[in-house]
Amino acid sequence: MRERTCRRRMYRLDPRARTPAQGPQQAFADAIDRHIEEHFGPVEFVYHEIASHLVGVHVHVVAPTEERPYRTLITSGMSELPMTVPEGHDISPYAELMLSLPADWPLTDAAGFGDETGWPLRILKQVARLPHEYGTWIGEWHSVPNGDPAQPYATDTPFAGVVVTPMLRVPPEARTIDVDGGIRIVLLALIPLHPEEIAAKVERGTDALIEVLDRGRITELLDPRRPSYA
Repeated sequence: MRERTCRRRMYRLDPRARTPAQGPQQAFADAIDRHIEEHFGPVEFVYHEIASHLVGVHVHVVAPTEERPYRTLITSGMSELPMTVPEGHDISPYAELMLSLPADWPLTDAAGFGDETGWPLRILKQVARLPHEYGTWIGEWHSVPNGDPAQPYATDTPFAGVVVTPMLRVPPEARTIDVDGGIRIVLLALIPLHPEEIAAKVERGTDALIEVLDRGRITELLDPRRPSYA
C-alpha cells in the first residue's frame, strides 16, 4: 500500500528561456551507473542526448533479468542541476526518473524516441527537464498532464499524463543514489494515467488517486492494455 500525502501539485506553467546544458557532473554520472548495475541489472544500451536545453537527459535501458523480467528505463542527467525545492520540504533537490516496460516492448538502440511506441522515452525526458525549465521541483504525487486538456501520448495508447510515485518493485535502498560528499539523488517512478485517473486527482485529490492505483495494483511496470481504475 502507498502512503497517503497532502501534495496535490499539477503543472501548467511557462518555460524559462532556452539555455544550453552545462554538461554532466562526473561524480553524479558514475554514482548513477553503479546504482543501476547494482539494483536493476546490466544496461543494454543508452539513448544519449548530444545537444540539450538546461540539462542533458540520457535514458539507460536495462535489459530484462531473471529477477526483473522486463526492461527498465532510467534517466541520467536530471540531477545535473538541483531542483528549486521550497523551504520546509525535507527532500533532496536532486532527482532522476524511471519506469519499466514489458520485455517485448519494441525498443532498439536505433529507433525509439520518434516512433509511435517511443512515448515512454519522451515523457521521461520531458518530465526530467520540467523542474529546470520552470524553476520548480518534482516530488512524489506530483502529476503532469499531456497538455491542457490532456491528450493521449500516441494514437494507440489511452494514457494522457503521468504521476510521480515511489518505486514499489525494488527494495528501499534502491530508491536513493548516494554520491560522494553526502549528496543523495532520489530515484522516482513515473506511472502513466488514463484521463479519468488524472481527473480523479484534480477533482478529489491525491488520496483519491492513490486509492485508484491501489485498486488496480498499479506499479512502475507499465501495462499498456490496463483499463482505467477511476
